[in-house]
Parts: sequence; C-alpha cells; structure tokens
Amino acid sequence: MSEGGLIRRSAAELAASIASGELSAVEVTQAHLDRIAEVDGEPQSGVHAFLHVDAEGALAAAAEVDAKRSAGAQLGPLAGVPLALKDVITTSDMPTTAGSKILENWQPPYDATITKRLRDAGIVVLGKTNMDEFAMGSSTENSAFGPTRNPWDLSRIPGGSGGGSSAALAAYEAPLAIGTDTGGSIRQPAAVTGTVGVKPTYGGVSRYGIIACASSLDQAGPCARTVLDAALLHSVIAGHDPLDSTSIDQPVPDVVGAARRGADGDLSGLRVGVVKELGGEGYQAGVEARFNDAVAQLSKMGAEVVEVSCPHFSYGLAAYYLILPSEVSSNLARFDAMRFGLRVGDDGTHSAEEVMNLTRGTGFGAEAKRRIMLGTYALSSGYYDAYYGQAQKVRTLIARDFEAAFSQVDVLVSPTTPTTAFPIGEKVDDPLAMYKNDLCTIPSNLAGNASASFPCGLADEDGLPVGLHVMAPVLADDRLYRVGAAIEQAFAGAWGGTLLNQAPELTPTATRAKVIS
Repeated sequence: MSEGGLIRRSAAELAASIASGELSAVEVTQAHLDRIAEVDGEPQSGVHAFLHVDAEGALAAAAEVDAKRSAGAQLGPLAGVPLALKDVITTSDMPTTAGSKILENWQPPYDATITKRLRDAGIVVLGKTNMDEFAMGSSTENSAFGPTRNPWDLSRIPGGSGGGSSAALAAYEAPLAIGTDTGGSIRQPAAVTGTVGVKPTYGGVSRYGIIACASSLDQAGPCARTVLDAALLHSVIAGHDPLDSTSIDQPVPDVVGAARRGADGDLSGLRVGVVKELGGEGYQAGVEARFNDAVAQLSKMGAEVVEVSCPHFSYGLAAYYLILPSEVSSNLARFDAMRFGLRVGDDGTHSAEEVMNLTRGTGFGAEAKRRIMLGTYALSSGYYDAYYGQAQKVRTLIARDFEAAFSQVDVLVSPTTPTTAFPIGEKVDDPLAMYKNDLCTIPSNLAGNASASFPCGLADEDGLPVGLHVMAPVLADDRLYRVGAAIEQAFAGAWGGTLLNQAPELTPTATRAKVIS
C-alpha cells in the first residue's frame, strides 16, 4: 500500500489492519512521521502543526505494540495508531510549553492522566502540537513559536487555541489528536478545518496534568477525522480519575455504540432544538446556508426539529471574558521565575521582585498579559461583585437556559462558528473581533454540558469548511455521536467519504513556500 493511501485511512481502519497483521504499527508510524517531515515545515513555509516531534519515542512505542501483537496479546481498539497531543498536556519524555516562551524547553517530571491512558492503550504519541499561548486565543496566532496554518488554505488560520491539533488532522499528519476546550478551542478549530472535535461533559475527562487556563472551564477531548474515530478515542481517555477533584465518578456514556448506531442514518424519535439566539446578523451567509442544509438533513433522517430560545446565551460572551481572565490571573501567578520555567535578570544585581517582573514581562505574550490584567482588575477589591460576581450569576442563568431547553428537546444545534477560517493577521489587532469567534461555543463551557462540532459542508463564498455545533445535556455525550455519525453518513456520498476529500492537495513545503510568499 502506498504511503498516501495509508495516511488517509481512518484510525479504526488502521487499528484493525495493525491487529490483523496487515500493517505493522512501526510502518504506520513511520508513514505519518514522513508526512510531518514533508508538509509541516516552519511557521513561514509549512502547516507548522507541531512544536515537537518525538520520532524515536514514537517508533519505540509502535515497536512495542508490534511485539505484543506478535506475542498474541489482546490489543486495545486503537493500539498502534499515531496521535498528535496538544502541548498543554504534560509529558515526562517531551517538552510541554503551552505555547509560551515562559515554559520554553520545560520538561515535566510526570505524565498527565490523559497521556498515561493513551500510552496504556498502545496509542503512539507522535509529538506535541502548536497552540495559542496557555490556550488563550481563537486562531493559534498567539503562540510564542509562530502561527499554525490551515491546510485548506495556508494563508488562513486553523482555529484556536488548538489549531495545531486540528491542522495535523486536516494535513494527514496524524489520524487522531487531543485538544482542550475552554471556550471552543476544540470545536472551533474542528469547524474551520473540516474535522471532528468533541468537548465532553466537564469532569468527564481528567484535567490532571493539563496546564490550567481557567479551571472551571477547561476540558480535554478527542479530535479526529471521523465520528467513530473520535468516539473510540473518547472511550480511551474518559472516566473517573481520583487525581482530579472535578472528575465525575460516573460510567462513561456508550459513545462508541452511539456512533455506530448513528451511522445507520435513522434519527427517528430524536427532538432537535435550533437555538434562536445563535444565528442571524453577523453570521456569514455560506455558514448559515450549510447549517440550514444540515438541519434539513436531520429532519429527513426522522428527527423532529423545533426552534428553542435560550435568552441568556447572548450574555455568554461578556460573562466568559470576565470569568476566564479572572481564573487566568490566578492560575498564571505560579509562573513567577522562582519555581520553574524562564528566569530573566537573575545575575545577582536584581531583587527577586525585579526578576519576577522581568521574567513575566519577557515570557508572556500580549494576549496572556491582556487577560491577566483584565482578570486581576475584575477580582480586585471594590470590583469583584460588580464584575466577577455578576458574571457568575449570568453563568447560572445560562445553565438554567440549557436545563429548560433540554426538557423540551434531546439536543440543541447551531453553527459552530459565525464565519469560516479568516486570513492570518486579519483580527490579531482586534481582540473583540477575535473573541466573537467563540460566540456559539462558549455557553457549553459555562454550563459544563457536552458539545461537539461536525463537518457539514463548504461555504459558497470561499469553499472553506463549515461546522455543525451539537449540544447535549451533562453526561449525555453519546447523543452527540449519534447525531454526528448520522450527519457524516448523510453527506458521505457527496463528499466521497469525509469532507477532507474536498480539500485541495497539500504539496511539499518547498512548493508551498512559493505560494505563501
């Protein structure tokens, strides 16, 4: 089999081929390492999805899977399949930078729970992917190590903060990836790259070993090119973890079974609510058209579609950008040059306070500084109740909107993003315009319920991917996969498989460098 054909296979197909002996895990891993070498490149000449590639470690892990198979051991459902890991998740054998200069070259002394579960399942970690600094951003332009580019159009953003993970999938550098989602950082990149991204119920996947952005909002989840692949990965990483005090001690929903059932295209008995407040003015025409097509498909497959009002969703953006910076201000205080990471001015002529100021001034980027200052102000004496306290009240109202909506319907839907991928640099100097990219995704982070983005076509104006956003109640993550698999199946014929079959071919970096310049 050609390398090109191999890297385009789904994770489920690759795992089956490895288990049967048709392919070796080493062969599969090497093919993806070769693809990374071919197209990833540097920030100005390639996709730049990866910040660190551990070829030696990946091949060793793959060889271990092959040895177990040869010995007759029972392999896990994704054993031997390569994966790209967002660089906010700790790895004891690779650097973890969170996209920040303040942690450049920092190698943690331990693995995150997610990292351990991936390795225990025989999944091969290829390396660490690029991201907005400390997961703060919607375009991966806030990375201290240069932007990642969208494989559909290298002049455009791949979403954020997890643009590296989504771009790695869209460029066929990895069949699986892990992201984290604080306000849309899994779902928004999935939408603009034509991939699948799932934010599980808050507490459904352990946060132990994930560098915190906003602790009450952060949630890791699976990223993939197909719904079944995402479900298989979800089942590997989910489940209670005593090391995480926010971890839910409940059985993991049968997400794999739901994905398989949804693929039959029958949604009879499912009630779908279209959120009135998440559409209309400010949404790109092509995004609305593809969203309407997807809703029509849901109806054709037997779902009952109704309009639902969630009146407090319109306040979600404002509440989020008070709660998140407040938690950022607290969480990032630990990066003080005293314990680990970057240290500037430690030459014996500066006081500890001066070293701290110099280090934080040098190590943090503009967006991190902006959010630290906003959060510190919102938490300050005399302003706490007016800002942070009020935002938490709005959060409660949004959660109540979800409760009321889910008493009427099984899932809610909206576009994932108001627009398709925008050009790199277009919004980097306009923070408010950048923040609006998460308009549809933020409510689920505030309420903690499950949600996901699934491809639903290409916008007419620019031929770029559009995402369908599906929201489900807390601990009803399986509903996401049923709907997502049904949509995937409905469009499979028109797309020739996944939406990525409609993407322009990504050529080697030397050729693309000329295009970019």
